[in-house]
Amino acid sequence: MTPPQRRLLTLLVALAGLGAALLLGAPLPFLFGPLLGCLLAALLGAPLLAFGPATPLARATLGVAVGASVTPALLARLPDMALSLLLVPVAVLLIGLAGYPFFRRLCGLDRATALFAAMPGGAQDMVLFGQEAGGDARALSLIHATRIAVIVTAAPLLLSLLHGAALGRPPGEPLAAIPPAQLVLMAGAALLGWRGGERLGLFGASMIGPLLIALPLSLGGLLDHRPPAEALQAAQLVLGTAIAAHYVGLTWTELRRTVAMSALFMLILAALAGATAEAVVLLGLAPPLDAFLAFAPGGQAETAVLALAAGADLGYVVLHHLARLLLVILGAPLALRLLR
Repeated sequence: MTPPQRRLLTLLVALAGLGAALLLGAPLPFLFGPLLGCLLAALLGAPLLAFGPATPLARATLGVAVGASVTPALLARLPDMALSLLLVPVAVLLIGLAGYPFFRRLCGLDRATALFAAMPGGAQDMVLFGQEAGGDARALSLIHATRIAVIVTAAPLLLSLLHGAALGRPPGEPLAAIPPAQLVLMAGAALLGWRGGERLGLFGASMIGPLLIALPLSLGGLLDHRPPAEALQAAQLVLGTAIAAHYVGLTWTELRRTVAMSALFMLILAALAGATAEAVVLLGLAPPLDAFLAFAPGGQAETAVLALAAGADLGYVVLHHLARLLLVILGAPLALRLLR
């Protein structure tokens, strides 16, 4: 099949998954349905292919949504978040201390692959850094895809059962309700931030770049809307298929070894993240819903989707994830040098 045919097949499978999720009343149907539909198809051998430029564009849309959520009122609360943010490096250190021996000794991975597999950073960044350090890019891709897939699948259930979160709310206003000038401003922020961030070599450029452009626009009062619900729902569909596409061509050996050990490591991650979130709640630093999402070891884009759907404090959640990603990106290469 040609790449356009493979992408058409991927779209049809994603839409079928979406339809099934809507019929079943599943939480986050635009993310959950395409993810599970495409994941099942990939495991059955379907030659799926992610949507190319649509994936960074989806992340750019979420970056604008996050930037637009950072308001002067949120900045005024930064001193109150200081102690909570100080727990981020503690959580990252604990995850590294538990994860590296797990992947290195129990799973038999080489030093670079084990280190970057253990790090709760952005999936693309960890695969790239690990490959540059001589690690196994395929194993890293599957490990981090599994981490994010487990978070996206389990988090909605936990949010509903433990926190009573209603995940059926629209992620934003409908397109018709947003002034055209605001739509133009958001589109400009998304494209300029994405492309400009890539030119500057910014980590996570497709999401962080638009966030950095939208943030001052929001603080200056020029941007007072998030992207429309339709754009955020399309972004969820694209991200769900992108996660599933990592499993195309998966062998039984990879399934038994790499994916299984990744799923097992998620139990360790869940215990550490849950303990940190509980400490935040007990110290009175954040409500349970915000703490759960702030310390969930998922990708920033997927966590932003969950926060929007659950009605959590998006600014609080994303600030903690950005702190975690920055720590991992700066700290993981240094840790690799120490291990050598």
